[in-house]
This record gives sequence, C-alpha cells and structure tokens, in this order.
Amino acid sequence: MGRRAHFSAVLGWAVSVGAMGMATAVLGAPAVAAAANPAPPVHPAIVSHVKVLSDKVEDVSSLEAWKKSFIKDSMSDREKALTIWENVYRFRHQCAPPNEFVDAEGNPHDPIKDWNVYGYGMCCCASANVEALARYVGLEARGWGITAHSVPEVKWEGKWHLLDSSLITYFPKADGDLAGVEEIAASINDWYAQNPKFKGSEKALTQMMREGGWKNGPEMLKNCPTYDNNGWLPAATHGWYSTMSEYGSPAKNFVYEYGTALGYEVNVQLRPGEKLTRNWGNKGLHVNGAEGQELGLLKQTTGKEDLRYTPKHGDLAPGRVGNGVLEYEVPVKSADLTAAALSYVGLAADQTGLGCKDAGAAGELVLRMPSSYVYLSGMAEMRVAMGIGGKIEALVSDNNGLDWKSAATITAAGTQKIDLKALVYRKYDYRLKLVLTGAGTKIEALKLTHDVQHSQRTLPALAEGKNTITFDAGAQEGTITIQGSTNPKFKGKNLLYTDFHTVVNGLKEDLAFLKGAKGDVTWPVVTPGDIKRIRVGAHYRARGVKDHFDVQVSFDEGKSWKEIGKLDGPTPGNSKYFVFSEIPAGARSAQVRLAGSQQNTLGFHDVRIDADYAEPAGGFAPVKVTYVWEENGVEKRDEHVAKQASESYTIQCAGKPGLKSLIVERAE
Repeated sequence: MGRRAHFSAVLGWAVSVGAMGMATAVLGAPAVAAAANPAPPVHPAIVSHVKVLSDKVEDVSSLEAWKKSFIKDSMSDREKALTIWENVYRFRHQCAPPNEFVDAEGNPHDPIKDWNVYGYGMCCCASANVEALARYVGLEARGWGITAHSVPEVKWEGKWHLLDSSLITYFPKADGDLAGVEEIAASINDWYAQNPKFKGSEKALTQMMREGGWKNGPEMLKNCPTYDNNGWLPAATHGWYSTMSEYGSPAKNFVYEYGTALGYEVNVQLRPGEKLTRNWGNKGLHVNGAEGQELGLLKQTTGKEDLRYTPKHGDLAPGRVGNGVLEYEVPVKSADLTAAALSYVGLAADQTGLGCKDAGAAGELVLRMPSSYVYLSGMAEMRVAMGIGGKIEALVSDNNGLDWKSAATITAAGTQKIDLKALVYRKYDYRLKLVLTGAGTKIEALKLTHDVQHSQRTLPALAEGKNTITFDAGAQEGTITIQGSTNPKFKGKNLLYTDFHTVVNGLKEDLAFLKGAKGDVTWPVVTPGDIKRIRVGAHYRARGVKDHFDVQVSFDEGKSWKEIGKLDGPTPGNSKYFVFSEIPAGARSAQVRLAGSQQNTLGFHDVRIDADYAEPAGGFAPVKVTYVWEENGVEKRDEHVAKQASESYTIQCAGKPGLKSLIVERAE
C-alpha cells in the first residue's frame, strides 16, 4: 500500500472544511490514554538546498549556479552577451506570460524564476531577463519599447547591440558587428522610403519574404542568421514581415526599463515526512487559471508547433509546463516535530498524537511551508480527537507571520479537510498555525498537500544511454523573502509591499514615488536562525543626476545604519541587485531601508528582500531520489538513497526514455 493510500486508510472518511468555514459533519473518536513521549530526534529536522542534476541539463537554480554553468572568465563581452541571449531563449519560450501580481507590471521578470518555475513569458519578460543577466556579469544593458514588441540591448566595445531572445534573433552588419535598435530602425525606414507600397502592408511583406525574398530587403536585416529561407524566425510565430513592422516607425521607439527585482533561487528543503514530486507533464493547471485564462502551451509537445526549435538547444522534456506536488505528512506523534516547527508551545506528543501539555492551557503549533515553486492549491487533511468544549483553530499567514487569517475552526472529532487554496494561491511561502484547546483535544494525523507549477525544461532529464546524476545538499540555509507589489490595483490578488508592516514616509501610494524632496521606506526582517546575508533586488526610476535611494540595513532597531548600495540616476529606469554579508554574529532581525532624495523624479517599481539564515535544526540526512520513466511503454524506476551531502551515480536507459517524474524525500 502506498503512503498516500495508507494515510487515507488511517484517516477514514473525510469531511470538507472551507477556507473560512468549519466542518459540516463529524465522526466521533474517543480520547486515547497517553503513551510515553517518543525519543528525541536523531536526524536534522531540515535538509536544505536539495539539488539533483543530470549531465544533460545545466544548473540554473540561482544566479551563481547559472554563471558557473555558462560564463567563463576567458570570454569576451560579446561572447558573454551572446551566451545570455541564447540562454534566455533556451530556458524560456515566447508565450502569454504568467501573472503573479507581485511585480508592478504583474509578470515575473527574474530570469531564474522564469526559467525554473514557468519556462515561458512574453517579450517584456525576455527583455528583463537579458538586461538582468547582462548586468550581473558586468555589462551595460537597456530595454526598448517598439511597435507591438519589447527588446533589449547590451553594450560592448562602446556600442549598443540588439539581442532579441523573445523572437530569437539579432542582426549582424556587413562588418560582423551586431546592429542596435536605432540602426535597424533607420535601415528599415530608409528602405520604406524607397519602397513605400510595402509600408503597413503585412500581406505584401509576407509575400516578399518567401523563398529568400527577405534578403532583398533592408541592409541591416540581410545577414540575419535566424530567419529560415522563407523568412520565418525559429518558433515560426513571427518572421521578417513582423520585424519590418516592429522597427519600422523610429519616431515611436523609446528606451524603457522592463526591470526586475532579482533574488529568487531554487531551495528545495525536506523535513521527515516531506516529499516533492516534479513531473515531466501537467494536469492542466497554471498560475493564470484562477483568472480564467487558457494556456495553449500546456498541451504543446517539444519539437512541434511553437516548440519546434527547442530540441536543437538541448530540450529533452516532452513539454514545457509541469505540475508537481509538495506533500508533508507531519510527524505529529514524533519529537522530531519540535525542531521542524517554527513554534511548538504548550504541546505534548505521544504515540496517539499531538495534544495540549496542560489541559487548562492552549497549545500552539506553527509550521512554515516554503516552496521553490508557485502554489496552485492547498489542502490540510487531519484526523482529530476532540475533548469536551475543545476546538482547533487553523490560521494562515502569507506575510512571514506578521498577520494571520482564519482558515477554519474545528469543534468536532473525525477526519477534516481544510481547503487552503484561497489563502496560498500564487504564493511561495506561508505559515500554518494550529491552536489546540481542551482536555483530550488531539491531532492524530496531519497531511498538507499542494499542487505546484514548475518548468519541465530545467528538470534534470535523462537521455538514451548513460546518464550521470549528481546529488547535492548545499548550504543548510533557509530564506525569508519580502516582496509585494507597488501597484494598488493588485490588492487581493497578491501581497502589496506595505503588507509587511512597512513604515512609509513621504511616498505616494501608487508605484511608491516620492512626494517631495525626501522620503523613505523601511521593512522589518525577522528570521528563524542567524542571518548569513541580506540580498536586495530593486527596479527603480531616478531621472535626475542627484536623485537616489540609499539602500541601508540596521541591526539595532534603527539606531545605526550600514550601506548596502545605492539606486542612483540619472535614469528613466534601472534594476540593481546587492548582496550584503557583514552580519553581526547571532543577528536574527534587521531593518532594511530605502532612504530617498529627490530633485526630479524618484521612486521604485519593485523591491525584493531576501534574508538567508542558518537553519537552527538544519543539517544533512539521507535523501531518497526516485526517477520514473518509460521505455517502449514499460515503466522504469530508479531509486537512489544519497547518504552523503554530495555524490554522483549513473542511470542507464536502454532506449529513449519517456520522462515521467522526479521525486525527492527523506530516506529515514
């Protein structure tokens, strides 16, 4: 019997509880005499940065990992820029973008998040990806808004060069150097002056581009390496005709920062009873589904339709959108839970379950549920025994425990289900608080289950023949993230930046721009363990040469401040990313402040704060890694228990594998 089937058998029949309601039916269960408390935990409560890699797919789980995978010190600036251009379209496909409503524009623009969580996005997303990665390796970058399209430029050797990862193109000049947006637009405009009948006529342009006809067009487009003979770009959704329209009105083109607040990283963490399944497939779920939007990419197959070009760039996945499952069978009968929980107060565990230590006082359990992949659902399923007059209150916090929302109040024994979807949708982290009262009130079993969305493209795929798999459990650290939109119209769809008990002085409500000469905003940061570093990503505007935000941190409640960096001008838009590691020993709280000085225009669109901390009960414990695939219609499985924090092994596939699932869980 599988773990899920076993759990259902133990719990018996289920009673639904809405996100804000209570049970509608009960199944009585007498209190059971307490047994001796279990032995204290033997293994670490949390194993962090659980990473499984194959030799077929590069590691892009963080900015540092991406740089190590692709960028070499010996590269020229041009080579670095072209590598970035290729990486963005390798791991991200042009499609209607995901909406998280935590960024000012709604769409996530962080390249590491886009690649690992989604694997798709629109042209503004691709532009921001290129800009962010270029700046991360020390190159200048900027974005452009052109007709019905967004593109980035990267500067090397003192010149700007277009690198369009969205539609997958760039335009070499006769001397081999790559053209910039203004050069391309001028060339097209000059050609239209000589051939006016084509301007504004998509039909005429489409007819002309066939069978190499596009090579008779503007000089700047003649050497394009990504048009096929008929003028189509690699995905065949756009072609030479669309390039002619997009750049063909120079007066309408404008420099614009699509921007991002960097900081996302993949950090899979596992506690006893916790399991993450990532699938090379989906069941039709995606983050825009709650808005009633369809996503054609869900059903598309690698090598066909819009994804026709991806196998040439190492894509071994059968599709792009993945739906995984994060499950946590909470060990309520084990002393291990004391270390794994954020709060374990007034509680006692024995072989019958978890109850109040003192019959006359409440007991409180707080569990943190961080995920590297966006939540699309949430269900808490528990079996409870209920004492006379007892109850269990379930509350959820989506802002790091600062505020709590009621999920359910349980007053009857039996098996209960609490639907958490409305409280955790589009989130990457939440906390569940269970408050128990009454003699005999006890949680006999508890399981949390979530559907998540992830990209299939970045999963460690298998290919026919020998596959080398590397397991690694890196730094035993967790991260507390603060990120909320500056756009008030997104309220109710995700968090606003002010939802983190932010102190705001002298800023407007919309997009956080200064009202006068001075203004500041301060976020409190509290971590479960000692802070190791604070990372700040920001997308901002500072039009004047003296406009700037000082990015600062305080570890003594604002008595003194240390400089993290500066968001300065003059710029109509820019994005910066800072990593600060001068942390006082033992610090578990801080304040991060943006202190602004304005003469022209100053404000921020997006800010993300990540506080990395040492997990107090973290360490390495054995992890089981399970691959599931098919060969010639027959299911194959490989189960490997990693007994060291870093090790490698091989998986042999006799034929081309039909990839199914990758599962990681604690092996105790």
